[in-house]
Order: sequence, then structure tokens, then C-alpha cells
Amino acid sequence: MKKKIVPVLIAIVLICVAVLSLVVPKIVDKYSYSKERADLSEYFGVSGEEAAILLQDEILEDKALVRNGVVYFSQGTVNNYLEDRFYFNTTEMVVKYTLPDEVDTVYLDVQPGVIYASTPDGGVISNTDDCGYPLAFYENETLYLAADLVDNYCKMSYALYQDPYRVQVYTTDDLITSAVISKNTAVRKLGGIKSPILEEVMKSDTVVVLNQMDTWSEVKTQDGVIGYVETKYLTQIEEVTRQETPDYTDPVWPEITHEGKIAMAWHQVMNKDANSTLSAMVTNAGCLNVISPTWIQLSANDGSFASLSSADYVEKAHALGMEVWVLVDDFTYDVDLNEILSVTETRESLANRLVNEVVSVGADGINIDFEHVSSACGPHFAQFLRELSILTHRAGIVLSVDNYAPEGGSAQYNRKEQGIVADYVVIMGYDEHWSGCQEAGSVASIGYVERGIRDTINTGVPASKVINAVPFYTRVWKTSGAEVTSSALDMQSVQDWIAKYNVPVEWDEETCQNYGELVGTDGSTYQVWVEDGQSLQVKFNIMNNYNVAGVSAWKLGYETADIWGLVEAYLNS
Repeated sequence: MKKKIVPVLIAIVLICVAVLSLVVPKIVDKYSYSKERADLSEYFGVSGEEAAILLQDEILEDKALVRNGVVYFSQGTVNNYLEDRFYFNTTEMVVKYTLPDEVDTVYLDVQPGVIYASTPDGGVISNTDDCGYPLAFYENETLYLAADLVDNYCKMSYALYQDPYRVQVYTTDDLITSAVISKNTAVRKLGGIKSPILEEVMKSDTVVVLNQMDTWSEVKTQDGVIGYVETKYLTQIEEVTRQETPDYTDPVWPEITHEGKIAMAWHQVMNKDANSTLSAMVTNAGCLNVISPTWIQLSANDGSFASLSSADYVEKAHALGMEVWVLVDDFTYDVDLNEILSVTETRESLANRLVNEVVSVGADGINIDFEHVSSACGPHFAQFLRELSILTHRAGIVLSVDNYAPEGGSAQYNRKEQGIVADYVVIMGYDEHWSGCQEAGSVASIGYVERGIRDTINTGVPASKVINAVPFYTRVWKTSGAEVTSSALDMQSVQDWIAKYNVPVEWDEETCQNYGELVGTDGSTYQVWVEDGQSLQVKFNIMNNYNVAGVSAWKLGYETADIWGLVEAYLNS
């Protein structure tokens, strides 16, 4: 019997051994930790001189460059995430950064390691020592700025790590969840023991916990690797304030502002003789505290301008209790604004001559009304305003800038920067429907006006700097088949037109204007959205709701006498 049992037992043992030899490796494999290592260059998406950028605790799609040990960011990266005041001129190969009292310049083709500090009137303040490497360079149609150059002008800190290159950037001191590693372990690409290893962390290392979960938690290591560790190895978990950025205070641009609300009107002056009409034009407008005569027009691409400025006019305005902000336009003559503002010498000369012209007649401010700022011209326009601001504040005169309502195709005006360097930002809150528009409609419906104010403030312009301009005119629209035409009428003339043709008019809640419509004897349809005291009052109410700096109007002489009582009430509200 025993002899029969022994072979059976041996067979069973052999079968068990065979089974275990198949099963145990699978069990071991299932529960053992993978030692596979991830390719960090592939993980960060970099190669060669490229460096990944970690902003706070996020890996950006943008890449930096590391050249001869120096970190460089593209201008796009700098503008989007760090500091958007750097101005670059590809023709002149210069990088400029404008401060409230100086313009710092790096010349890419000559001593690119030196920062030259000067003023827009040509005065040299100082030069830095040559740092021994390019502070900026232009390659493959991209401007690259050294991290140390950027760091000089904004609140940031950075650290470079290698194998592969990655740059950790901090711009704010924020609240984070910190933890201490309790045992040597691996940071893995994903949660799970089979996920590839990114790097090891040692006992007592500190990590930032980005997403704490039951089994695996997402963390960032001290050298900028983001991955997963087992939650059981996280100890001393606490919220702390991460303080990585140096003390830095943004430069404060001077401001020249009124204590009360602004009540401004543009006085269209077409020739020297028209200057003598001031007193008659403001007979009923005792509440006006600013007058803006249309005196200066850019006349040539070398920055020349025509001027109708008059010291006598300024003296009369002052006697009537009004400041004079001289309007400068770019549309009276056929000029290429981009050509004027893209040349440093021309741009700076223009700014100096404008300030000198205004000061010479005793005026109180400049009102820039450039309406042909293209996308290409946008950066040059912003730089012009920065440089002009230095000069106007030094001269003690106001800088105001006129803008379209911020709807479609006008982002190049850079209202945010205007809100920093200018004293007042004016919204031309009209021309919702304009001459040549192929759709009849309101010049300034209440929705359009409110969006203009709200969106301007949302771009970063303080409400205390916003002046909303209202129209003193109405368009009479004529629709004949597919043809749409219009003509602008002043406030009295549109009332005369309504009375002459007995046009039925009623209040339209959507536009907050009196609306009239008439079918003429020729079969054409005539429509008006009337600007009058009733429509302006609603606009003033909206302006009060947003607590803006004041009102302007286009144009003086188009109003009816009763309007000034409403303006005065607005000023006192």
C-alpha cells in the first residue's frame, strides 16, 4: 500500500511545483514595483537647448531656451505670463522697457549685454556694466529675453534644473500643501506601481502635494518634477505659504486728476478764425470744466503736424473756468501712423514737439485721438504713449487718450496699458452704427454704452480714469431697397425733422432712446433713434453706476440748451 502511495504523492508534489512555477512569477510580477524609468526629456517635451517651464505648479506648453548657461524666454511667453511692457522694434533691433521716468534700452546689434537708461527727450541717465552675455537676441523671427533681464522689471524668481533642462518660475507667494516623504520611494508618471519612474525622492525630502488621494497622490518635487507617490509615504501634511519671490513693488506712474467729475466737450476748430467762437459756443455750458479743441493734425510721415493752437483761446477758456486739452488727430491728413510711430527718432521727436506746442500756449493737457492704429502699429502706439507720458507728467499737463468702444478689432489699442500711463482713458461711446454702415441702427444704444464702459474697466482701466463720451447728434437712416444711407443731425435739427414730417416717435426700452419711423412718398423707409435729454439721462445713470471719472461729448454746438442742466446734475450726483 505504501509503495503505491509514495508515487502518487511524488506526482502531486511535482504537479504543485509545476503549478507554482507558473503562478508565483505572475503573482510576484503583479504585485512587484516596476523599475522602468521614463524618458524625462520626452516627459517634458524638450530636447537640445529647450527647457520646460514650470510656472508655479503648472507645466506650460511654452518652452524656454538655455544658451551658454543663460535662460531665455520668448517675448510671447514673457508677455503672456510675466511682464507685457517690453517693446521690440525689429527694424531697429532694440528692446525697450519704459519706467515712469526713463526708458531702458538694449541694442541687440551693439553691446547687447548693456542696458542704456535715457529719457524720451534724449537725455542719458546711466548705462549698466556689460553683463558678458546677450540680454536679448532675435532668432527664427522670435525675440528671446534673458530671464535676468525680465527679472529686473517684475516680481519673479526662477531656478534652472538640468537633465533635462527645466525652469521653475514663481511670480506669486501662494498657499500650498506641503508634505515630508517618510521613506525612500519613487515618483511615478502615473498613480500605480507599474507606472514608469520619473525620479526618486529620499526620506525627509519635502514635496508639494497637488492632489491628495487615498492611495496615490500627485506631487511636485523640489527640482520641478510632477508625478505620483504613494499617499502612505506622505507625512507632516500641512498648508503653508510658499515664499519664493523677492520683495518687489511695481513702478507707480504719476497721475494728474481732477477732484470731481470731468465734464468735457470737443470743440471742432477747422481754421484759426474758429478759435474766436469759443465764448459763443459755451454760453449755456457753464458746467464744462474741460474743453478740447481739435487743433493738431499729423500731416506727414516724418512726424510733422499742422497746428491751430492759440494762447488767446487758452486764456479765454481759463477765464471761463475750463482747462484746455489739445486734441491731436491722425485722420485729417493722409498719414501712415505705423511709419511715424515705429521709428524711435520720429516717435520721440513727435512726443517732444507735441508737449512743447501745448506748453507754449499755456494749455493744460493733450488729448490723443489716433483712430488708425492697426494691429502692426499697436506696440508702437503703446510705446508712444509710454514715452509721451514721461514728458507730459514732467511738464505737469494731462495725458488723455480717445478709444473706440472695445468691440471687435481694437485690442491693439492696449487699454490696459493706457490705464497705467495715461491720466484719462476716453471711450468714444458712439458710432455703434456709423456713416457708411449698411445696417440702420442706433448711434449709441444703452447696451452698447454700458458694454463699452464695463469692458474698458474689465481690461484693467480704473473706473476713476474712464471718461465716457456721448453723442450730441442723431443719424437719420434711409433704406431704399438694398441701399442704406444716413445723415447726421444735431439735436435741434432732428427735432425739426421729426416735426416737419410728423414722424411718430415712442420710447424704445431696448435702446433707451425715442424711436421714430416713416415711409416716405418715394417708398423709402426713414428711421431715427433720437439722442435727446431723455436718452442722455439714462446714459448718465449708467455712468454713475460704474462710478467713472466723467463725461465728454461730440461735439460742442450740436446740443440743445437743456442738455447742460442734465450735465450739471450729473456732475453733482
